[in-house]
Amino acid sequence: MSQTIDFHLHKRQGEALLSQANEILYGGAAGGGKSHLMRVLSILLCASIPNINIYLFRRKYKDLTLNHLEGQTGYRALLDPFGKQVSINESKLEIKWSNGAKIHLCHCQHEKDMYNYQGAEIHVLMIDELTHFTEKIYTFLRGRVRLGSLTITEEIREQFGEFPKILNGSNPGNIGHTWVKQTFVDYGLPMEINRVDKKDGGMLRQYIPAKLEDNPTLLENDPDYEDRLEGLGNEALVKAMREGDWDIVAGGMFDDVWDRKVHVLPSVKIKKGMTIYRSFDWGSSHPFSVGWTLECNGEDIELQDGRIICPPRGSQIRVKEYYGWNGRANEGIRMSPAAIAHKMIELEKVHFGDVVVQAGPADTAIWSDTMGKNTTIIGAMEAAVKMYGRLFIKAIKDPGSRVAGWQRMRDMLLSAINNDSTPHLYVTSDCPNFIRTIPVLPRDEKNPDDIDTNAEDHIADEARYMATIKRITFTTSHR
Repeated sequence: MSQTIDFHLHKRQGEALLSQANEILYGGAAGGGKSHLMRVLSILLCASIPNINIYLFRRKYKDLTLNHLEGQTGYRALLDPFGKQVSINESKLEIKWSNGAKIHLCHCQHEKDMYNYQGAEIHVLMIDELTHFTEKIYTFLRGRVRLGSLTITEEIREQFGEFPKILNGSNPGNIGHTWVKQTFVDYGLPMEINRVDKKDGGMLRQYIPAKLEDNPTLLENDPDYEDRLEGLGNEALVKAMREGDWDIVAGGMFDDVWDRKVHVLPSVKIKKGMTIYRSFDWGSSHPFSVGWTLECNGEDIELQDGRIICPPRGSQIRVKEYYGWNGRANEGIRMSPAAIAHKMIELEKVHFGDVVVQAGPADTAIWSDTMGKNTTIIGAMEAAVKMYGRLFIKAIKDPGSRVAGWQRMRDMLLSAINNDSTPHLYVTSDCPNFIRTIPVLPRDEKNPDDIDTNAEDHIADEARYMATIKRITFTTSHR
């Protein structure tokens, strides 16, 4: 470049731009300058590296134009000083440089759309609002990231770090919140660079947190922006968007009625005479979930730390869980129904001793889904542990039951916070996956009264069945 152009990057943006990591998550709070950083880096790389292919993704097509082409810091404005060196084909959403470099503006709304990029050679991958995507889409696109025949000089590596490169930007929330948090935020300390295992991509991974104050230009040009964030009203939503707090999901189904200090209890001392139900949500490629819930009868309950609590009659305490996942968000372990049943009973013997566990609700699909030879999932489970009789009853699946179930859970969580006389909902520290997934479940964009079914909602479904259990008058499990 013969001309000098000032892109107005701030300190934290500069740290991301010059990072030696090559799989980066930048962001957290709203207004941290994520999108601008991506545009600037893509321009610098194209101007410096002939024939480089950069793919910048948003989930939806319309967001590409609104977020990246238009405005004072959009591509049109930023590229204007380059004159004829650059051309923008808006119908193809492609930016082409005279040195052969290209920026492809791409969208991938559904998992089936990712196969449109199966043959792509992506030298630099940028994903704007990563939590809008599923982990399956991300890992597929990451698998297309390779240098091929592109040559990167040592001078370029010293300036921009390792190649090929991935730069992601995102706020907390949406369908990918859990897996993004697990992959980047919880993987290491902020700013720390770690080489990940080959089975997880083998790249140099880094989380670079960005808060509103890291983008002083926004605060100078729009001093009321922070006030508008405060005006969102929901304290949890404000905290997530203002501070980039990944322990809170912005606008989730339960974030405004969840308080870890209230809802998470130490282990419960299980005693004979307690009423414990098992509930179940089937999964194979996705996780399955078995939960054990203590139904309170108005009597005292002793916790392992010595405290005595007495929740109102009808309150529920989730005391144990068995979650069938491989350690990656929303991925199952393809365990057979018979093996699940055997392990489930084994865990009951260990944790509940002589307490008779009652048959609780399960998804009605296990009574109809066949496994060949006219065998249903529930049939295979009960045949595997015959002496225990009936394992589950059918969950309520009437029209409107999903929305009613979520509201029932919300009511019970809120009652625990308010400590009123209606039934409460608690969970013990022995149920880490409930604690990991429930507080961050996003609402469905088209139906805010429901949960987005693309999220990791298996424990939520199983807990919802239990919250709306249809009681029966006989014991169905025997020892």
